[in-house]
Amino acid sequence: MSSQIIPVEPFDYVVFGGSGDLAERKLLPALYHRQIEGQFSEPTRIIGASRSALSNEEYRKFADAALKEHLKKGEYDDAEVKKFLARLFYVPVDARSDAGWDQLKKILDEGKERVRAFYLAVAPGIFGDISQKIHDHKLITKQTRIVVEKPIGRDLASALQLNDTIGKVFKEEQIFRIDHYLGKETVQNLMALRFANALYEPLWNANHIDHVQITVAESVGLEGRAGYYDTAGALRDMVQNHILQLLCLTAMEIPSSMDSEAVRDEKLKVLRALKPINASNVEQATVRGQYRAGASSGGPVKGYLDELEGGVSNTETFVAIKAEIGNWRWAGVPFYIRTGKRLAGRMSEIVITFKPIPHNIFDQAAGRTVANQLIIRLQPDEGVKQSLMIKDPGPGGMRLRNVSLDMSFASAFNVRNPDAYERLLMDVIRSNQTLFMRRDEVEAAWEWVDPILKGWEEAGQQVQGYTAGTWGPSQAIALIERDGRTWHDDI
Repeated sequence: MSSQIIPVEPFDYVVFGGSGDLAERKLLPALYHRQIEGQFSEPTRIIGASRSALSNEEYRKFADAALKEHLKKGEYDDAEVKKFLARLFYVPVDARSDAGWDQLKKILDEGKERVRAFYLAVAPGIFGDISQKIHDHKLITKQTRIVVEKPIGRDLASALQLNDTIGKVFKEEQIFRIDHYLGKETVQNLMALRFANALYEPLWNANHIDHVQITVAESVGLEGRAGYYDTAGALRDMVQNHILQLLCLTAMEIPSSMDSEAVRDEKLKVLRALKPINASNVEQATVRGQYRAGASSGGPVKGYLDELEGGVSNTETFVAIKAEIGNWRWAGVPFYIRTGKRLAGRMSEIVITFKPIPHNIFDQAAGRTVANQLIIRLQPDEGVKQSLMIKDPGPGGMRLRNVSLDMSFASAFNVRNPDAYERLLMDVIRSNQTLFMRRDEVEAAWEWVDPILKGWEEAGQQVQGYTAGTWGPSQAIALIERDGRTWHDDI
């Protein structure tokens, strides 16, 4: 049984940075897939905009090459691609001058009645410039939305300033702060598991859950992002947005409905309930790491400082944190979070470890009992596993065995698993804000992260070296094992 595809209203998607890396790898392929699925209504247009001096035809050649490179085998359909390219246009635009804006207005005025979305796939430093130009050239209609990528600031002060700048031009309900992790199928299935079943929610609390682990591991290094990454680090790049959003969805109370404001209200409560980590406890609650030379599946790899071409840096490429939520549901339940580059594998998952049974009736010959776990895998193979203790089949007495009830979405539903951007791009057109960050969420996340950054500075906490291709510094293992627990590293 396949899901029903409901077409969206006709729209104009203007992608600033339309000839950039994000548009090439993610946005254009995602929009192509939504066309194939029959989600577009006509007339719909996609308009690339950037400083590059391209014609419509040159931009279509760029898009065609992007599709050929980034679509999977069998997804490139000549007829569909021809149709897709015909809806592409391009306007050279300068964010900091008036060059090109009249031409963009002329094109958009041909479809004033359509939904109009501006996607800022550009550096955050020009978000404000583009927003102001959109306002100055009268491009905002009642059906206008604006999409902004992370990072939303590099600390609370800059996030406030950026939100103020965009907020002067657009209403909050028009602003879509995108976090592609929230568009992943498994992230939404987390809400379905919790709120559409009677099985888990009665157990989803400190009475039954021992601890929670959230891991977002990357096997790659800087990949040409040295300039950005060395000014950000793992805490800003991953924890402040992706990982805290996953934590919120895991820990939030049941919303009154799936209305976007109801869901985001509950996420905000989690962020505000996080216990502070600052100079007084930062060394006990956090570990910073930086990868050294090592090996990956592709062979030997350079260390972080070597990728900086011999630079000197105390920027963390790995961070592990023991977080706690100060409310009744989660009192005493630690949330262990970690993320890093050049780790042993590419993996994103949430592991819920339940408390052990209160009394074991089986003798030693039956084997050791293991606490039940619910493993929610976001990548690379999206799915859900529930570990259970069962009797090992066969005669000869009771022998216990830990096995998993395993549901892989790809095999269970036998359908193509859509990229997160596909869902989020269409949610913008539908004006559904559920999977997007509200302003107060962004600022509450920075309110928790800022004291960690300042605590590292005040405590002089240095990065701990770890060999590329491992699971991070030994101090991260000690962080969880001193509590009698261990990281889940099954890839």
